Amino acid sequence: MEADVSKMRNELQSRDSLWRRIQLECQQLHTELLKIKEYKDMQEIQTKQESSCVELTEQLEDKNTELLLFAESQEHQEEELNKIRNHVYREEQSHCSEQERMKTEISDLTEELHQKEITIATIMEKASLLEKQLKMELETKHKLLTKQQLLEFRYQVIKSENTHLKEMV
Repeated sequence: MEADVSKMRNELQSRDSLWRRIQLECQQLHTELLKIKEYKDMQEIQTKQESSCVELTEQLEDKNTELLLFAESQEHQEEELNKIRNHVYREEQSHCSEQERMKTEISDLTEELHQKEITIATIMEKASLLEKQLKMELETKHKLLTKQQLLEFRYQVIKSENTHLKEMV
């Protein structure tokens, strides 16, 4: 019986350890979620920067119009205008590629978070099932212990009667 209790205690300790690991993983996932929220905030900031970039692009287009008026008389200004256009194009390309990279990274992080949430749910289901099984085993063991105690009591009663009958004989 002590061995059974020891086994049950070991089982409870291992389940407690499992539960703590699950809680630790939940905390880690929460931390990752906070990182993703920070990442989304950064993306919002970038979106604001994009709108300001659009405004700057519009301003550059206005400047381009002015430069074209002067370009008829000055070739040097035309070269400057081409340099500005190339720079704007490179910046737009760089900005677009950075935006795509960030979208891909957010998608990957979201998928990873989803997988971890599925893992947590699976672990929680397994832990619940194990807990139910343990409760059922404990109830069964308790019933067996009660029966054993009852049988021991009956044995003592019969033994006592037997002793009494021997004395009478």
